[in-house]
Amino acid sequence: MTEQNMSESSARTIKGRVISNKMDKTIIVEVVRKVKHELYGKYIKRFSKMVAHDEKNVCHVGDLVVIQQSRPLSKTKRWMLVEILQKEEVQP
Repeated sequence: MTEQNMSESSARTIKGRVISNKMDKTIIVEVVRKVKHELYGKYIKRFSKMVAHDEKNVCHVGDLVVIQQSRPLSKTKRWMLVEILQKEEVQP
């Protein structure tokens, strides 16, 4: 399946922030979701770490990205990078 067909398919997509890019062609994306506490009703942040495929090694730590669910690419890699929404500014 080509990259264009992947973006047009109905696969699940999520937004998150890159927290690691130390592996070759692989990034770790942290996804934040808010869940309502059952008893107290307060909203709590819950975090998930997704391992995603970055074919061109273009992502850096801090980038806001969209990833899409795909076929298993390795033992833990089940997501692919679709686009970078916001690049993190590099501090000199």
